[in-house]
Amino acid sequence: MSGDQEPTRAPEDRLATASRAPGERRRPADLGDFLAAHLAHPVRLVPLAFLGAIAVGTGLLCLPAAHAPGRVDVLAAAFTTVSAVCVTGLTTVDTATYWTPLGQVIIMLLIQIGGLGIMTLATLLSLAMRGRLGLRQLDLVRAETSAVSGGDVRDILRRIIAAVAVAELLFAAVLTARFRAAYDDNLGAAAWHGLFHSISAFNNAGFALYSDNLVGFVGDAWICWPISLAIIAGGIGYPVFLELLHAWRWPRLWSVHTRVTVGGTAALLVGGTVAYLGFEWTNPGTFGPLSVWEKLVAATTASTVARTAGFNSVDYGQMTSAMIVITIVLMFIGGGSAGTAGGIKVTTFVLLGFVILAEVRGDRDVLVGRRRVDTSTQRQALAVALLAVGAVMAGTVVLVAVTGLPLDRVAFEAVSAFATVGLSTGITPHLAPPAQIVLMLLMFIGRVGTITVASALALRQRERRYRYPTERAIVG
Repeated sequence: MSGDQEPTRAPEDRLATASRAPGERRRPADLGDFLAAHLAHPVRLVPLAFLGAIAVGTGLLCLPAAHAPGRVDVLAAAFTTVSAVCVTGLTTVDTATYWTPLGQVIIMLLIQIGGLGIMTLATLLSLAMRGRLGLRQLDLVRAETSAVSGGDVRDILRRIIAAVAVAELLFAAVLTARFRAAYDDNLGAAAWHGLFHSISAFNNAGFALYSDNLVGFVGDAWICWPISLAIIAGGIGYPVFLELLHAWRWPRLWSVHTRVTVGGTAALLVGGTVAYLGFEWTNPGTFGPLSVWEKLVAATTASTVARTAGFNSVDYGQMTSAMIVITIVLMFIGGGSAGTAGGIKVTTFVLLGFVILAEVRGDRDVLVGRRRVDTSTQRQALAVALLAVGAVMAGTVVLVAVTGLPLDRVAFEAVSAFATVGLSTGITPHLAPPAQIVLMLLMFIGRVGTITVASALALRQRERRYRYPTERAIVG
């Protein structure tokens, strides 16, 4: 660079320079300038929006009318709000007895907001008020819904809202009919239970209006299987869900993403069901007392909820150590991308499997079907997986140090929180406040996404204008 050449400046610096009058001295950046320059990027707004929803939800749950008589536990309200907004399902108090009907309605709304995505709702509000989407709104929707192109964002949003509404109402109708017919609920109670559990299931939250969650329905396929189907529908991801609605009869027309998600989900569901049946068949604390039919219902339900939602029809605290480890793996993998599920996502897991396969074979390219996976996607999958491992390991170490509980139980809770699953071995309600805060952080990071958090912390993006020489390091 020559001595008289002006150095390259960031866009916000050039904008500030252009807005100053000739001869005007540059004033120091105040808080408004900092926010405009560094918080305008949609990826940075995602965690802030979630934090705002958590703050509002905590305040609402602290209202006297939202909880049982007596002094409210602020930490319990904050923990429940984080769990609801992050669609997890871990709780420190009994949802059925501690929260009043108003509090339960607030929790249901927080679940819906967290599931749909705060950025999506904000964009829909902007669309309704102004009748158009600006560039900022397009970026916001892409950041939350993983839309591929900006031109079809409005149509994608409409399809998302329509599909979610139809699915939740359909599952709510089935559950309402079952609660009304088999459990002597009056129509109002049956409809409320059906709607709440449908929204909780489709958004992969795992909250239930029963003190024992779904243990009382362990063998009822008309309760467990609709909830499982709702979990799968919401957890496979909005892009896959919408594509299947239009082309479910023609698998050859599916995109690679849909094929990987559907195939991986099916394999994990079948594998998880077989594992639960094999390891828990004679366990007196879980499947042992059940009939063969009830064991099948319990196994399929457990395999579904373990990967994304925290409903439990059996006591996970009584499971064998082998099944605890398998459940941790299923929770860590999670569900589909751009949906309500957590974990590193099925596509990430399957893609890394194809990367390993290509390396073992010595192939230059990573192929999925007849498509080549670009290098940037491989790096993103690796980054997501490694950041997730780091977050879970750090959280587990802190929890072990704070609680002194056995490693397998603590690791189960940490993975459940980070993967926004919500399953528990029963230790969460008894954890000290510092341990509960660690779980809250894990839920927040897991829902917002490790890549989003990392991007939000980066105040600037820069592109190198040069490349260093290549050198191979010894691996392994």
